Amino acid sequence: MGRYIARRLLQAVLVVFGVVTVVFFVLQLTGDPVRLMVGESASEEDIANIRHQLGLDRPLHEQYLSYLRKVVQGDFGQSVRQRGRPAMGIVLDRYPATLRLAFLALTFSVVMATIFGVVSAVKRYSLLDNVVMFLALFGQSLPNFWLGIMLILIAAVQLGWLPSQGYGDGNPKYLLLPMLTLAAPGLARLTRLVRSGMLDVLGHDFVRTARSKGLHESRVIFGHALKNAAIPLITIIGLDMGALLGGAVVTEQIFAWPGVGLEVVLAINGRDFPVVQAAVFVVATSFVLINLVVDLLYTWLDPRVQLT
Repeated sequence: MGRYIARRLLQAVLVVFGVVTVVFFVLQLTGDPVRLMVGESASEEDIANIRHQLGLDRPLHEQYLSYLRKVVQGDFGQSVRQRGRPAMGIVLDRYPATLRLAFLALTFSVVMATIFGVVSAVKRYSLLDNVVMFLALFGQSLPNFWLGIMLILIAAVQLGWLPSQGYGDGNPKYLLLPMLTLAAPGLARLTRLVRSGMLDVLGHDFVRTARSKGLHESRVIFGHALKNAAIPLITIIGLDMGALLGGAVVTEQIFAWPGVGLEVVLAINGRDFPVVQAAVFVVATSFVLINLVVDLLYTWLDPRVQLT
């Protein structure tokens, strides 16, 4: 186990290294951040002095090596837009809001998909099964930006039940609409996967054996069938969590949710390279660590899986 974790951590380091390297070189092609900092009234001499202070007048390979040394220390420099503030500090300040939104969206989608998928599998080919599958297909087809706007128009503008934007100091009312918007695609996809997994497992011999022993149907479904059907779902759930952390950009923009996604959009528009690099580093690190946890969960769900 220890050797496996060490090897996976090494792989994670290589993945993060590759990601931050690609981001560094891509951002070099987008423009000069110094001109954004000084404004249009600055002279060429002022621009050259600031570029020298920031080390941007050095050859690209020297900038890259200096960048890597600082990345190892967690230092991504200071923000261009928010002068004087460390870029990593800005990202970490926004990260809890994104983490909270992503975690609640994933929890909601997993719980509801499990309920819908199990019921649909047990009542297969019934009217309830057809309705659930239609809604799952419909939900997976909806663009999240359209769904978010529709939820604002109906729940916030027309009915006035919920606020349309903002964080509200953690008030759950502000969380509900962005959470539903972010959770909808995953909920639809997981519902179909739970149903197909349950249909496959319910036909196995161990389920028939459990029923022949006189076990209650709920214990057969949730204690035997669902646990085995959940094994392939763990990978999807882990990938969904990583995608939610890095892919909530549109949702956060629509609802003005003060997370990493919204900050990255502002940083890209303002050519705030340090903030973009810090955000990518945090999200990439979170993603690879989530994948490691997913692999370890396999051994708990299925003892036949051996970590080598």
